[in-house]
Amino acid sequence: MTTTSPRGWTLAARVLMAVIFLVAGVRKLMTYGATLGYFAKLGIPLGDVVLPLTIALEIGGGLLLIAGWRVQWVAGALALFTMATAFTAHAFWSADAAQFAGQLNNFLKNVAMAGGFLLLIVHADIGGRKAGAAG
Repeated sequence: MTTTSPRGWTLAARVLMAVIFLVAGVRKLMTYGATLGYFAKLGIPLGDVVLPLTIALEIGGGLLLIAGWRVQWVAGALALFTMATAFTAHAFWSADAAQFAGQLNNFLKNVAMAGGFLLLIVHADIGGRKAGAAG
């Protein structure tokens, strides 16, 4: 019987969770002006400052998550960012009827992703203790 290492599964989880941030960050970079306009439409203040920070967090956070560097900190930052994005960009409660279902789905997707990040935080902590104990 073949077993897969928990490290392999953890890497797969980190890669899968990072992909959405890498794609989003690159897309924001490629459509910088349009994204800046969208941020203004959402009422995000200081878009000229927030947008480059968002791109850096999405691309940098995604890469660091894949690399496994300080997973608890990176996952925590991405979880907070994901929840902030849910409330800022996916306010289904104020969406018109045509946008309601899409915004609700995106809001719930963000909530679920934050839950996945919490699992990564816990798993990194438990994995660290096991590795130290076995060491």
